[in-house]
Amino acid sequence: MNVIRHFSDTRTGEGRVRFLLSQTRVILMAEGPGWSHESHHASLHDAATFLAVVTQLPQSLYQEALDDLERRLMLERAA
Repeated sequence: MNVIRHFSDTRTGEGRVRFLLSQTRVILMAEGPGWSHESHHASLHDAATFLAVVTQLPQSLYQEALDDLERRLMLERAA
């Protein structure tokens, strides 16, 4: 069974960005009014890097999603 875990979930009035972890991949999901994106990556780093090329993603949501991801990574390392 492939369990998917929500690692980071950022929501603003402009849209939503989620980083989901499975046993073998990271799933990047982003959505906003009138658009959506889903892609699969080998690592969180790859997914975060790819987020920069999602053209519909507003800059403020992009920055907030990266900030949330960084906070979540710091919490994971501290645990």
